[in-house]
Amino acid sequence: MSLNEAGSLFLAALAAGAINSVAGGGSFISFPALLFVRIPPISANATNTAAMWPGTIASTVAYWREMRQPRVRKLLPPLLLTGFAGGIIGASILLKTPQATFMKMVPWLLLGATLLFVASGRITKWVRMQSEHGGRRSMLFAAGLALELVISIYIGYFGAGAGILVLAMLALLDVGNIHAMNGMKTLLVSAVNLVALVLFIHARVIVWPEAVVMLVGAAIGGYGGAYYAQKVDPALIRRLVIVIGFGMSAYFFIIQFA
Repeated sequence: MSLNEAGSLFLAALAAGAINSVAGGGSFISFPALLFVRIPPISANATNTAAMWPGTIASTVAYWREMRQPRVRKLLPPLLLTGFAGGIIGASILLKTPQATFMKMVPWLLLGATLLFVASGRITKWVRMQSEHGGRRSMLFAAGLALELVISIYIGYFGAGAGILVLAMLALLDVGNIHAMNGMKTLLVSAVNLVALVLFIHARVIVWPEAVVMLVGAAIGGYGGAYYAQKVDPALIRRLVIVIGFGMSAYFFIIQFA
């Protein structure tokens, strides 16, 4: 890793951490940045997970009080166990995917995550309505666990934009208020990424020098983003993330078919 590459990765992680603290979607910057410095795609995905994971843990602590509610305590154990299983499956599939195959999937994954991010505003409104007016208690608990398993497999495999899917799943399970759901979302995503990280570490696919540089940048960016969040229009940041997402998707489509 050259000094220029280290600087580029630090700045990318700095921006990703700041964006995550305001609107989410920081992986649209941090993951492609690793590809741009010629990190193999699967290693880039694993390294990005390692670099961004500590920030999600810090966010979980902020919601800890909200997660003491009885409904949350009842749902967390089975959801965590299902999430662990899904994370192991998703990460295992990723590790068995050939590098060339995964690289061909990158533009599609980025495009899908960007479209999910575009729709996140409407999904969030629906989630809030469910939490305020009472969720669908007739929703089968087994169906919720099945949905959690599918989402967790996706998180272990790639994961960009998965947070909004977790929120929708929690609304269907009638968790309660939006703060409790945000806390559970952050905890579940962190837990799934943790088991994926264990597999990535065991498989030695994480590029640690780059991961450490980005971890520091993401931490600084996350702290600064949280500090200035109230002074920045989240809608503006969301539009920027969407433009970046579509731009990165187009770039990787172009180089794939060039």
